[in-house]
Amino acid sequence: MKISRIVAALALASSATAASAGPPYLTDDPEPTETGHWEIYGFTAGEGQGSSLDEDLGLDLNYGPIKDVQLTATVPASFSHNRAEGWRSGTGDLELGLKFRFIHDEKSGVSAAIFPRAILPTANHSPGERTRILLPIWVGKDFAGGTSIFGGGGYEFNPGPDDRDFWLAAVAITHDLSKRLSVGVEAAWQQADTAGGTNQTRAGVGAIYKLSEHYSLLVSGGPTWADHHTGYHIYAALGANF
Repeated sequence: MKISRIVAALALASSATAASAGPPYLTDDPEPTETGHWEIYGFTAGEGQGSSLDEDLGLDLNYGPIKDVQLTATVPASFSHNRAEGWRSGTGDLELGLKFRFIHDEKSGVSAAIFPRAILPTANHSPGERTRILLPIWVGKDFAGGTSIFGGGGYEFNPGPDDRDFWLAAVAITHDLSKRLSVGVEAAWQQADTAGGTNQTRAGVGAIYKLSEHYSLLVSGGPTWADHHTGYHIYAALGANF
């Protein structure tokens, strides 16, 4: 399954409260994990159409080793189903990334970061694939009252038989309804990633509910459109921050 995380976010106006982006959205934000801290998400993420389903279960590990830098590793197990082959399972593709925030202007409320990722072909059900490289940039702004708008995109090098490189982009808006609950909407677009493939457009809604100071529930989902067909994408996770 190729769910490319897209996006953007953040900027901290002095009168605003920082909003949460990244999981559960098809996004990542410019703000790195706090120095010396971990953010860990136990997640399930999937895409489907009709009786076909691709799903990952795994851990998304993020650590802040120094200021403005975040190290990331995503370790999934992967499942798929279609009428012809039934259920298949195995290891998923390992993702390794390094986020570097190069703009953090509190006065203007603007932040920006690059977040290059390497997607290693460790999935045992996808022979012939090669290491993919995603080069994105994320920018955004938070407003007083708990509302944020953010967007961005990048380019993925996608070598391999019948594969092609592609662009992706997205935009999202989130709002804090309370100290515990945040909701949001987003739209994302991606060029075809295979020869003869089609572009994809996704829309979604999401929510983050803080169970406690260190734990949160995260969910999102919505429709996917490609080649006049409609599918869906879903995400759910338990997040820990310590």
